[in-house]
Amino acid sequence: MFKPIVWVLCLAPLVYLIYSLYQDLGVNPIETFTNTTGIWTLRLIMITLAITPLRWLTGINQLVNYRRLIGLFAFFYASIHFITYVVTTFFVGGFSNFDASGLAADLTTRPYIVAGFTAFVLMIPLAITSTAGWIRRLGGKKWNWLHRLIYITAMAAVLHYYWKVSIKLVPVNPRNYAILVAILLAFRIWRHFAKRAASEV
Repeated sequence: MFKPIVWVLCLAPLVYLIYSLYQDLGVNPIETFTNTTGIWTLRLIMITLAITPLRWLTGINQLVNYRRLIGLFAFFYASIHFITYVVTTFFVGGFSNFDASGLAADLTTRPYIVAGFTAFVLMIPLAITSTAGWIRRLGGKKWNWLHRLIYITAMAAVLHYYWKVSIKLVPVNPRNYAILVAILLAFRIWRHFAKRAASEV
């Protein structure tokens, strides 16, 4: 029922960015576009992680119906973020002058790029297996284990952002995201052991 609203809210940052391309994105519009898509990737990952704890706390089980959609939007923004970085950095001389060695060097030697690329790669199997068909193929237990990669993804994304801030001096503090990931992970661990303790009583 609320999915159209979720679609609109998730697409709003991109629509605003595209609109701003025709207005003013500052002195470096490419960097602004890249940073903004990256930040929204991180925000949507945080929202995806928060849905299950919110469902537990509120008892509103319908919240889970929006987790996959928001997670796919996180992957969508991550893809735009990564593609923008590749195209604007390694196709500078045109599409016939792709700097493959430069990209390989970036992905393996620059810490904040390595962290960001790790997060992006880990999101791929999560996006692919987000359908009901894949849940049936893998089975609920294996699917749940696979999708716990979202926590590693979130940590890698926060690390990517933290290192980028220290290098690029982006005026946004990434510590709030790190604290949020820690709280959400701690809550899940606490619930796991609380359920185990309750089952042993």
